[in-house]
Amino acid sequence: MTLTTPPVAAKKPHVETRHGVTITDDYAWLRDPGYPEVGDAEILAHLEAENAWFEERMKAQHDRVDSLFKEMRARIKEADESVPQKDGDYLYWIAFEEGAEYKKWWRRPVGAKDDGSADQLILDEVALAEGKDYFRLGALSVSHDGRLLAWSVDDNGSERFTARIKNLETGEILPDEIPGTLSSLVWVAGDRGIVYSLANEQWRTDNARLHWLGASTSSDLELYHEDDDGFRVGASLSANEQWLIIGTADNETSEVRLVPASDPLAHPVLVRAREKGVEYDVDLHEDTVFVHTNDTHENFRLATAHLSHPGDWTTLIEGSDEFYLTGFALFRDFYAVEGRLAGLDQIEVRYYGDPARVEPIAFPEASYSAGLGDNPEWAVSTLRLAYESMITPATVYDYSVAARSLTVLKVQEIPSGYDASLYATERLEVTARDGAKVPVSIMYRRDRKPGGPLYLYAYGAYGIGLSPDFSASMLSLVDRGFAYAIAHIRGGDELGRAWYKAGKLMQRTNTFNDFVDVASDLAARGYTARGRIAATGGSAGGELMGAVINSDPGLWGVVVAHVPFVDVVNSMVDPTLPLTPGEWPEWGNPVEDKAAFEYMLSYSPYDRVSAQAYPPLLVTAGLNDPRVTYWEPAKWVAKLRELKTDGNELLLKTNMGAGHGGKSGRFESLKETAEEFAFILWQLSATG
Repeated sequence: MTLTTPPVAAKKPHVETRHGVTITDDYAWLRDPGYPEVGDAEILAHLEAENAWFEERMKAQHDRVDSLFKEMRARIKEADESVPQKDGDYLYWIAFEEGAEYKKWWRRPVGAKDDGSADQLILDEVALAEGKDYFRLGALSVSHDGRLLAWSVDDNGSERFTARIKNLETGEILPDEIPGTLSSLVWVAGDRGIVYSLANEQWRTDNARLHWLGASTSSDLELYHEDDDGFRVGASLSANEQWLIIGTADNETSEVRLVPASDPLAHPVLVRAREKGVEYDVDLHEDTVFVHTNDTHENFRLATAHLSHPGDWTTLIEGSDEFYLTGFALFRDFYAVEGRLAGLDQIEVRYYGDPARVEPIAFPEASYSAGLGDNPEWAVSTLRLAYESMITPATVYDYSVAARSLTVLKVQEIPSGYDASLYATERLEVTARDGAKVPVSIMYRRDRKPGGPLYLYAYGAYGIGLSPDFSASMLSLVDRGFAYAIAHIRGGDELGRAWYKAGKLMQRTNTFNDFVDVASDLAARGYTARGRIAATGGSAGGELMGAVINSDPGLWGVVVAHVPFVDVVNSMVDPTLPLTPGEWPEWGNPVEDKAAFEYMLSYSPYDRVSAQAYPPLLVTAGLNDPRVTYWEPAKWVAKLRELKTDGNELLLKTNMGAGHGGKSGRFESLKETAEEFAFILWQLSATG
């Protein structure tokens, strides 16, 4: 049967009054009261109807989707493996087989022949995922003696993982099974126990627990419990593997405790009591605690303290307006510092006892993304690094600390062919309406005609900066005449912590204005034209999409919003939702703060939908998504269908068996990218 009209959601007025403001929400019924179980027949029928409409409208694009998918897949080296890395007595690596959606995890003894005879398959994701619509590996951890493997799996997208343990010597799967985890798996007490965190009913990790191998999970011990609903708990080992580090934090405050890894039941040592707005993380070298903290400067400093008095911090590296200190890594003979200078990644090698000796690692391009890779061992003389740019495929380096030289170990292979000389990349600076200078990373073919279509991406939240990374998939648009740009808008931390703060709480609308101003500027410079811009973002970036189509609908030629956080007010007044209490430091608390409520209401995309023309819009959702619940995009689309005055396409696709990240598997997820690009090409009437 051919569908001729989109589904129309029933209107069932739901009225709430807060801070003297009455809000009517006609589509509140789309939230199943039994969530996280979704069993309401009317709700499921509406979501399926939207999916059927998506399929109907995209039917004519099937050939284009298939073509895009095939060329994207042709850029992936199907039979591929990572560079082996030494950890203890073994070299570890991952490998994909031809046609496989998932990877296999391998190892072989150090010194063994590289002929396959000594290779050991320690975990087979392909086998674990067989017969499942969704599969995602969570944590994976080999015991210190190399005998046991702990791993966890989510098979429905709900991000509640089940942990299992395997004897690598015999291949036996041990009876130990820990459901509901949302954490790393940390081996302690001579590999006799594992520390993990459970997700509670609200999908919050408010605990660190100890499981003794062979014991019932009902007897697992709680090492730490967090009473603040906004904080999340996590555990890790120090770099020298002598200390269990238990951290608890929300989006702006943190607190750390130390426990001997050999004796996890020992009384924990509090590093420093939490202080609102102060973030810190730690590691240890001998009896010195290294502390990365923003207590004296928003761009963080690196401090040290003696283990006997871990809260007495002495500055090792001062905080700086210019250098944003994002992290550090300790090794036996030296340590590495990561940060950003003018928005570009920096890595420095430094030395214990010689603070004046600083060795920056130089990289070959003016705009790039670089960082420490997998460096599991304590005593090393080389560092594994990851590097790429918008026109340079992902590259793995070994950096010799003594020689201060880089050795290329692997460059991402593009089997169908890739010639970097055909492409150009630039880093621009756009002046926003309030005078802020917004960085923009852009790439395009050198033979591209000016004024063509533009794919513009941004996120702008949580202090998550976007790097100018290489995207093989994006070549499918760039080779069709698109420019590809990343707007490094406020709310991210590309230019330091102040850049992040300028896009959160009561300055949130700076993020939206920056995106609009970048798009307008790129059109004015001739990189594109108004109405030729494909804007896209996901999650908080989906909120961005909702805000800018309300404020400047005529600027965009097409918009894609993945799992968009658009029902901001209703979500942020509901503390029973998984993320809400921990999100108040990011967005504001509209329950207690009238000003925060009114400000949020002024930009909340769902609440600001009006009777006006909107650009063509593709929206995605995940039924099992615990981060942005499925009803947010569903309600938003329903309201847009009701009020918009145009005849442009509006499609909603809900993954009925997946969560926040969409479909799993390297090719299944690629199909969704092909659908997105086909929709964009269709709506912009571009060739291909």
